Amino acid sequence: MSSPERKPIRKAVFPVAGLGTRFLPATKAIPKELLPVVDRPLIQYAIDEAREAGIEQMIFVTGRGKTALVENFDIAYELEETMRERGKDMSALDCTRFTPGDLITVRQQVPMGLGHAIWCARAVIGDEPFAILLPDELMWGKPNCMKQMVDAYNEVGGNLISVLEVPHEEVYKYGVITPGAENGALTEVKGLVEKPAVEDAPSNKIVSGRYILQPEVMRTLENQEKGAGGEIQLTDAMAKMIGSQPFHAVTFDGARYDCGSKLGFVEATLALALERDDLGKDVRAIAQKLLAE
Repeated sequence: MSSPERKPIRKAVFPVAGLGTRFLPATKAIPKELLPVVDRPLIQYAIDEAREAGIEQMIFVTGRGKTALVENFDIAYELEETMRERGKDMSALDCTRFTPGDLITVRQQVPMGLGHAIWCARAVIGDEPFAILLPDELMWGKPNCMKQMVDAYNEVGGNLISVLEVPHEEVYKYGVITPGAENGALTEVKGLVEKPAVEDAPSNKIVSGRYILQPEVMRTLENQEKGAGGEIQLTDAMAKMIGSQPFHAVTFDGARYDCGSKLGFVEATLALALERDDLGKDVRAIAQKLLAE
């Protein structure tokens, strides 16, 4: 098995072209990724995660109607000037600032699947390994998920995916790995299966929305082969790389909130609010009052 040169992870791709139909009518005019979890847009949690992992350049794969998503990270001159004149604390905006050139957008004109969205960023990725963060998956931990993965990458190189263990009866809803040798949080990946029947699942370790991939995956994706649902699947492209390059899973030590669903979004908001020093006590009292009623 060949081992590619271990270049640092400098770039991250964020697939944000989806329509967010499960959150209508809230997402009719506002991108789903800008819906707030407590007081930060969902996309901000993924950006903060990438930054903590040392990633420098963020690449948004957008679609129609996502202008506001990009503008969220621009300078709001009127807002900032008004706040400045009124002596308001502007530190809340610090996380929305980028060094010029460190936020890049590319367009996915047609919704042809996650693999196609990643392929749309090929010119920006070039010949470098890169991270992928799916903002719908809010991964919460210290250190965060991508930092745990970059640390693992610095040890073993190659390709990595984040995984979580779920009850075996739930594996049919997810991508599942065929595990090999295990070493702490690291598991060798022997294969990938998308939404297997419970009785056929090779493990209970599910793929959970974070990836570090070598640029060769773009060569596989450029064949535009369609998989499940008639879409170009990232899972299929990754599966073809297993055996030719090192491939590991990192079991994430933290919590995952599926903010692609309404229930997961509510759960994330409640869980993160309860952790806040400025909100936790009051939110807990409110929850207890509502439950008592």
